[in-house]
Amino acid sequence: MLEVMHIQGGKPLKGSIHASGSKNAALPIFAAALLTEEPCRIENVPELSDIRFMAQIIEHLGASIEKVDASTWVIQAKTLTPKAPYDLVRKMRASICVLGPLMARLRKAEISLPGGCVIGQRPIDLHLKGLKKLGCSVEIRNGYVHVDGRSMQGTYVFLGGRQGSTVLGTANLLMAATLTPGITHIESAACEPEIVDLCRMLVTMGAKIDGIGSPSLMIEGVSALNGCTHSVIGDRIEAGTYLVGAVMTRGDITVEGASISHLGALVDKFDEAQIPLEILGPKKIRVNATNAPDLKPIDLITLPHPGFPTDLQAQMCALMAVTPGLSVITERI
Repeated sequence: MLEVMHIQGGKPLKGSIHASGSKNAALPIFAAALLTEEPCRIENVPELSDIRFMAQIIEHLGASIEKVDASTWVIQAKTLTPKAPYDLVRKMRASICVLGPLMARLRKAEISLPGGCVIGQRPIDLHLKGLKKLGCSVEIRNGYVHVDGRSMQGTYVFLGGRQGSTVLGTANLLMAATLTPGITHIESAACEPEIVDLCRMLVTMGAKIDGIGSPSLMIEGVSALNGCTHSVIGDRIEAGTYLVGAVMTRGDITVEGASISHLGALVDKFDEAQIPLEILGPKKIRVNATNAPDLKPIDLITLPHPGFPTDLQAQMCALMAVTPGLSVITERI
């Protein structure tokens, strides 16, 4: 495990790089493989500890999981157990996204409250609110969430909260609804590209979903889902980090693999700061700051997608710290 990094600075970042698959898309997609007894082949998966933790959780729940190569996994969940223990779930908050598939397949779940967040507490109240609306009974005792879904039925669910939509909450309710009788209407659903990618996989598996990419999702429950092959979207946060790094070091970088449509808010702020930017294709973007003049200050507010992503706020804050003038950065997530 890498504990210390030695960085020799003073050199501009130059060259071309391909963004990895999106971790935030891959984690719920791994969980979605639990919705079917058939094998799911998941490609373009990043090499990260969170992915390995999720693989361990899925395996503990009864699924077989195989790492075919550095970026490809095959998951098959012929049988499942409803309990996800504390020792595994505590390692990262995204592990809560197995809740939806367990409710869809087994109509019951017993999951430890998730951990692994360095920012602070991120309650799962909206996840549980959504499941209650579907007819589940929910009880929290001894650090575990116990959910009984024997009466699950599609209905209208408003999923907004004080901070807006919830990405993992949307993923959980979306997956639960795919095998729930009737029509589930999720209002104030998250619109992030990672949710769109999950919807794409679910549709390939046979789910019936309308409104993909909008805050209003309509899911008609089906009796069963099939296996599939799915390639995870490129990581927009990784791509954005490379681009900001190129600007800070007055370098010249071309980033491939992440969709430009997922980077709209960052591109807009680059324009505001007068950062030289070239869009070379739908998944190819170049920043050449080698001879760029002084940048301009910006006014930035983080918001749910398609607003500026909170996971790129720190990078832009560092860039503006070496940019002449007064920049204002407001965190709203």
